[in-house]
Amino acid sequence: MSLSATLPPGALSHVKVLDLSRVLAGPWAGQTLGDLGAEVTKIERPGTGDDTRAWGPPFLADGQGRPTGDSAYYLCANRNKRSVAIDFTQPAGQALVRALAARSDVVIENFKTGGLAAYGLDYDSLSALNPRLVYCSITGFGQTGPYAHRAGYDFLVQGMGGLMSITGQPDGVPGAGPAKVGVALADILTGLYASTAILAALQARERTGRGQHIDLALLDVQVACLANQAMNHLYDGPPPRRMGNAHPNTVPYQDFPTADGHMILAIGNDGQFARFCHAVDHPEWASDPRFATNAARLSHRGTLIALLRELTAQRGTREWIALLERHAVPCGPIHTVAEVFADPQVRARGMQIAMDHAQAGPIPLVASPMRLSGTPVQYRTAPPQLGQHTGQVLRDALGLSHEAIDELQRQGVLG
Repeated sequence: MSLSATLPPGALSHVKVLDLSRVLAGPWAGQTLGDLGAEVTKIERPGTGDDTRAWGPPFLADGQGRPTGDSAYYLCANRNKRSVAIDFTQPAGQALVRALAARSDVVIENFKTGGLAAYGLDYDSLSALNPRLVYCSITGFGQTGPYAHRAGYDFLVQGMGGLMSITGQPDGVPGAGPAKVGVALADILTGLYASTAILAALQARERTGRGQHIDLALLDVQVACLANQAMNHLYDGPPPRRMGNAHPNTVPYQDFPTADGHMILAIGNDGQFARFCHAVDHPEWASDPRFATNAARLSHRGTLIALLRELTAQRGTREWIALLERHAVPCGPIHTVAEVFADPQVRARGMQIAMDHAQAGPIPLVASPMRLSGTPVQYRTAPPQLGQHTGQVLRDALGLSHEAIDELQRQGVLG
C-alpha cells in the first residue's frame, strides 16, 4: 500500500537519482532521498543484485511461506527505489547506464576508488555527458591519501576511526575490551552525510548551473563523529579511554542496576542532580562539596557511583522511572528491540509502517524519522525485487522497444 497516496509532491520530486551503490552507506543515502520524493533508480547485477539481498536469515517469504530471495537487511535501506538489472561490464550495459546518467541529477556509487573508470562510469566520463550531474562517491578511505585504494568496511572503520577504543568496558573489569556499536553506524552516518552533501550540491547547482563530485570516506565520517571525545583529546592531551556506559564529561550519566534489571540516569546539570537527590531522599548529596557541582562529581566519580548503585538496586526499574519522572529527572529503561516497537511513544510516532511488497504482500518496515509539515516523507514503493522495474525504466526513460529489451536480455545484458 502507498501511505502517501493523498500527499502533495515530495520536496525532491523533481530530482532523479541513479543509485549504483550496494550494501548500506550508499543505499541509505538513496533511500533518504527517495523518502523525500526523489525518483531513485537502483542499478544491480543480474542474477545476484545488491550483496545484502543474501545477508540473511531472516529472509522475506511470500504469502505461502516461500522465500522471495530478499533478506531483512536488504529491506532496511531500499524502499522508494526501482530496481534495474544491468550488467555494465558489457559495453551495451555501459551504454544503458550512461544514458540513464545523462537524464539524472544525481549518481551515487560506492565502488573502490577508480573502479568505475574502466566502464566509462566515473565522474569525469559522466559529467562530460551531463555537466549538471552531482556525482557522489562513497569509499572506505576517500579518493586521495595512502589508503585510497583499500577496501573499507564499517567494522574496520569503527576500529581505525577510534570508535571502538572508547566503546566497551574499561580495563580491569569483567568483559573489558574494545567493542563495536551494535549497528553499522559508520555506514549509516556516511549515508546521512552523503544525502546532506548531495542536497548542498544540488542547491549550489541552482546558482552555478554545474554539478560536482562529492568525495565521502567512511573513515573521515567516523573521525568527524568522534565529536566531544575528539575535542577532549585535542584540547587536553590524553586519548579518551573506554568507560563502559559512563560519560567522560558529566556524572551521573550511565546505566545503574535495579532490583529487576537496569535503568539509565542521564543527569546533565546540577539542577537535575539536586532534584534527583531530593527525589531519592538524600538531599544531603546535593550540598555535599564532593557532589554539588559537575566538576566535583567528575573528581569523585567512583565514590558517587558506588553510592548510587547501592541505592538503585533497592527498587525495580518501573518504580524508579515513575518516581524520577515526577521530579523531572532524565531517566529511562534499556529496551530490547522488541520492546522498542511496543513502546507507546514509538507507536504514537508511527515508527513502524507497512508497505505492499510485489511478492510478499504487506511487510513491516521502519519509518523515516523526518517530519516535514509541508512536504512530508512519502512511502511510495516497497523495496523492489531484483530487476523488478528493468523493462519499465528502459521503456519509459530511454524509449527502448519491447523487442530491443528482449534482445538485450538474450545477450545477458539485462537480468
